[in-house]
Amino acid sequence: MNGSFSARMLRTIAAWVVVAIFFFPISYWTSVAFKHGNDIFNRPPKLFAFTPTFDNFQKVFGISLGSGGITVTPGGGNFYMAPRVWDSIVIATLSTVLAVAIATLAAYALSRMNFRGRHSFVGWVLSTRMMPPVAVAVPMFFIYKNFGLIDTYTGMVLIHALMNLPLAVLLMKSFFDDIPSEIDESAIVDGASRFMIFRRIVLPMAKGGIAATAVLCFIFSWTEFLFALTLTTTSLKTVPVVSSTFVTSIGTAWGNMAALGAASIIPAFIFILLVQKHLVRGLTMGSLKQ
Repeated sequence: MNGSFSARMLRTIAAWVVVAIFFFPISYWTSVAFKHGNDIFNRPPKLFAFTPTFDNFQKVFGISLGSGGITVTPGGGNFYMAPRVWDSIVIATLSTVLAVAIATLAAYALSRMNFRGRHSFVGWVLSTRMMPPVAVAVPMFFIYKNFGLIDTYTGMVLIHALMNLPLAVLLMKSFFDDIPSEIDESAIVDGASRFMIFRRIVLPMAKGGIAATAVLCFIFSWTEFLFALTLTTTSLKTVPVVSSTFVTSIGTAWGNMAALGAASIIPAFIFILLVQKHLVRGLTMGSLKQ
C-alpha cells in the first residue's frame, strides 16, 4: 500500500517537474511581452515585479488593452503584424485540411487493399520525409516562379500540404491498421460497397487518429520557416518569417517579438482545444494489442 502510494507520488512529482520545465520558457516569454524595454533586461530577471504595459501589443496588433477598455487602431507601423497572423491561420488551416483529406484516402487504400508494390510505396513515402526541405527549396522556387505561385495562398497551402503529407499518410495508416479488417469483411458480406464502408464505418472509428494527425500537421505548418521564407516576398508572410524582421539595425525589438510570439500560440492552442475530445483517443489508438 505504502509502496503504491509512494510510486504515485513520485509519478505526480515527476509529471509536475516535466510540466514546469516546458511551461517556464512560455511563461517567461509571455511576461516579456508585457514589459517595458528597461524591465526586459533587469538583473536578476523580474517575473512578476514589474509594471505591465500593453504597448508591445499595441504596436504589433494595433489593439490597446489599457484602462480605457479595448480599442482598435489601424496598423501601419513597421511592426504591425495582424495581417501576417491571418496569413498563417489561412495557410495552416487549409494545408491541414488538404493534407489530412488526401492522407486519409491514401492510408485507407494502403491499409486495406492488396496491390502490387504496396510495401515499396510505403517505403517511398517514408523516404520523402527524410529529405531535408533545404534540398528542394531552390528548385521549388523556380517551379513556383514559372507557375506564378510566388506570394500566393495557393502556393503556400500546396507546399505545406506536400510537406506534411508523408507523415500524415504513415500516421493514418497505423490508425487504420488498428481497426480490425473483419469489420470491413462483415460489411462486404452484407452488401456494402468499399466507399460506403470507408465513409460510414471506418472513418467514424478513426476520428481520434484524424484529430491527432490534424494537430501535428497544423503545428508543423504553423512553425514552418524555410519554404515560407523562400516562396514569399512582401505581400504574403507567415509568423515565423516576420518574427525575424524584429531584428533591426538599431537592435532587436524583444518586447514586440515576445508579443507576437505569445499571441501566435493562441491559434494553435484553440485548434487543439477544438479536437481535444478526439485527440486523446487518437493518441492512445493502438496502445492495446490483442
